[in-house]
Amino acid sequence: MSGDVSGASGTAESADVGAGVELGRVRQMWHLLEPLHAVLYYAPEAFEEAAALGYGTEERWPSYFPYRAAPLGAVRSERVTSAFYSFSPRMVAEHVESAWRTASPDEVLKARERAVDRAYRAIFGDRISSPELAQAAALARRAAEAANTAGRPLAAANAELAWPEAPHLQLWHAATILREHRGDGHLAALLVAGLDPVESLVSFAAIGAASVERFESRGWTPEEWTAARQRLVGRGLLTEDGTATDAGRELRRQVEQHTDELAAAPWQALGPDAVGQLADLVGEFWVAVLGSGLLPSETTLGIGKV
Repeated sequence: MSGDVSGASGTAESADVGAGVELGRVRQMWHLLEPLHAVLYYAPEAFEEAAALGYGTEERWPSYFPYRAAPLGAVRSERVTSAFYSFSPRMVAEHVESAWRTASPDEVLKARERAVDRAYRAIFGDRISSPELAQAAALARRAAEAANTAGRPLAAANAELAWPEAPHLQLWHAATILREHRGDGHLAALLVAGLDPVESLVSFAAIGAASVERFESRGWTPEEWTAARQRLVGRGLLTEDGTATDAGRELRRQVEQHTDELAAAPWQALGPDAVGQLADLVGEFWVAVLGSGLLPSETTLGIGKV
């Protein structure tokens, strides 16, 4: 039985993207798959695997950066800063410069697969071996394999990895490729909009996507935040008190719509019927992840608010 996914539909416009898949559906698939990916950054099993490698677990960042960056290889912080975009370079350097001395990327990749395996088994229980999960994994994999990764470094790095054999791990891997494909495209949309890393956060907070405090967790100083706000005020995108003007809200709407458009190709390739089937199948697993209480009620992604 599928979970109720009506709350994951988001607020994207229902414009046709050219192959029978609407932008609203494209955004819904992000809303559904993102929590399945994000389990890696919050599950106790993930922290246990990170601790076994030698990473700190007093907060999530010491494991978040190596877990997410490991597909790129033993890269320096400059490349991770570029790929992650909205984190301050200082914060990235703090966690990445020592990451590969603690464990190699290959060791981290094995640890994250173990973490997801354990976490999914704990969350999904007997459903881990259900035909519904296997079918969802097969459909999600088809979409992920259709994703063009040109100009999308995080999507490409994950797509280059070997597919795991177990269906539940294939579902996670597909969700990861698709969310990084969308995320890489989102950075392109931000660049087109002329929003630098800190401005992207300030402008998103200004439309109520999440609290300022939540966005401030990405390592920018109060001075950098204030300077970015003033730049956006100068462009007519924010008021002096930091709320978005009509122009600011419209720019962010355009960014999110452009992101949907850039994320649409894998879903176009899958086709509207199969996309709808995947949404129905993955719904109960989305509900299970949200019901586990592992994920925070508010994130910097604006899911449910954009």
